[in-house]
Amino acid sequence: MTEYTARAVEPAALAELRTDDDAGRPCVPYTATEGGEPLRCCLRLAGPGERIALVSYAPLRRWAAGTGAEPGAYDEQGPVFVHAEECEGPQDSDAYPFARPGALRTLRRYDARGRIVGGRLLEIPETASEGFDKAFAEAFADPDVALVHVRAVEYGCFHFEVRRPQGA
Repeated sequence: MTEYTARAVEPAALAELRTDDDAGRPCVPYTATEGGEPLRCCLRLAGPGERIALVSYAPLRRWAAGTGAEPGAYDEQGPVFVHAEECEGPQDSDAYPFARPGALRTLRRYDARGRIVGGRLLEIPETASEGFDKAFAEAFADPDVALVHVRAVEYGCFHFEVRRPQGA
């Protein structure tokens, strides 16, 4: 089991992204040929033949819109894969998504204003959930950290978000 909750892109945001993305470009669906694209709508890999889209997503901007934070220059957008049509969303899992041992991830920490307050490089260990749990515990040990974004090092792509647990 994981100690923290990996959050997919919210359904309301997905509905908007499937029309126009956060860069203002129209969504252009296509059929995955081989599959393997990391889908941020349901936190799993696409299978061959699934209808998907690559869209620009601004996770911090969308979080800030709901909290009143003003991330300023820390607001960024980048490419994410999503299903082209509404999907079932994330399924219960006892593992973090896209947690291939040996892969490199950066965990960016943000405060309640939406400003970066630190980060960490994580090489995903064989015991991936334990590695992520330790990194998130370290992040949330700082009372200023409100949320953590997990990104791929190679392309900088946003993978998922973890928010400070209630009562922590």
